[in-house]
Amino acid sequence: MSKYISIYIILTMTMLVTVDVMASSGRQVDNTAFDRGELLVFRAMYNSRLTGNVVAGDATLEVQHGNALVGGRPTMHIVGTVQSRGLFNLFFKVENRYDSYIDERSMSPRRFSRQIREGRYRRIEDVTFDHNQGLAISNRGATPIPPYVQDIISAFYYARTFDLTDVKPGDTFEVDFHLSDSVYVSRILFEGRELITTRLGTFKTLKFKPQVQEGAVFGQPYPMTLWISDDKNKVPILVESGLVVGSVRLELTEFRGLRNPITSFVPPN
Repeated sequence: MSKYISIYIILTMTMLVTVDVMASSGRQVDNTAFDRGELLVFRAMYNSRLTGNVVAGDATLEVQHGNALVGGRPTMHIVGTVQSRGLFNLFFKVENRYDSYIDERSMSPRRFSRQIREGRYRRIEDVTFDHNQGLAISNRGATPIPPYVQDIISAFYYARTFDLTDVKPGDTFEVDFHLSDSVYVSRILFEGRELITTRLGTFKTLKFKPQVQEGAVFGQPYPMTLWISDDKNKVPILVESGLVVGSVRLELTEFRGLRNPITSFVPPN
């Protein structure tokens, strides 16, 4: 970058101004669900006939403080981590980190990276999203993308901005997302309202089942159920998912920096 001459600097500045003008006339999402400083901490439990119910690890989602400019646009920097614990480290150590930079106006990603360490498997991925050109540019090439496609972290935060005031069982929501140089469509089915009790207490929740399709044909639904707080924050309280062997339960154990009061909490009698 230090070898660029002035003409390239001028062209780059012109491009950034053009991107800024085009983005300002695009989608604008009203986000009242989360803000900088929010931290969500989860405990992962694994259950099988062989192991019983054991602690598998921890996961976090944190909206970083400060403004991060990407492509001349103000973004929210969100960091996700997954860390195995205890006996799981002996046979399948997991250390994953995800970074997503989300445009504040459109709630679409500008940049995404992930560093994966799962057992012997390693993967590093860096993606820049050019929404004006309709391309996701990674360290392996460029992939055509639909307008305002999400990454796997920003998809969750974008979904939290949905207005669920009048949602009814059977209603569905769709979110396009990009992962590993492919574009998928997540179809989220709303199943109803339910009281859920965890180690943090009892909460009024909205119950969803996510499904995924690749291309134009829906595949088999993921064996996953998601309960989110029935309030303005829409934070995940509990996630349950079946695996080839056993099942995983992801439970919210700590939170801070929520944008709104957590009115879904049901005080004990």
